[in-house]
Amino acid sequence: MNLKDLAQKPTLIELKVTEPTIVEKYGDELSFYVYDRQPIDVFAKLATMQEANPLEFTDMLAQLILDADGNPVMTEDKVLPIDVLTEAVKLIGDTLGK
Repeated sequence: MNLKDLAQKPTLIELKVTEPTIVEKYGDELSFYVYDRQPIDVFAKLATMQEANPLEFTDMLAQLILDADGNPVMTEDKVLPIDVLTEAVKLIGDTLGK
């Protein structure tokens, strides 16, 4: 098989925050989307999260956490609650790390 055969356009996949405390607090599971393939620099930033500049990390998350149309959920004036953001980061790491 040629590597060229593995190269594909990224597609949006749905992830759901199902953590019981989050579901109880917000009343339902929370859905968001992420592209199934990411550039290598995104993986490098995910791997070095503890060392990352907080502003760079926030920008990266804004690019990863998307709505069903592929638009960022977090913008300059809209941010997610920290408990939801933490669960989203876990899901992204689990999904893209496989």
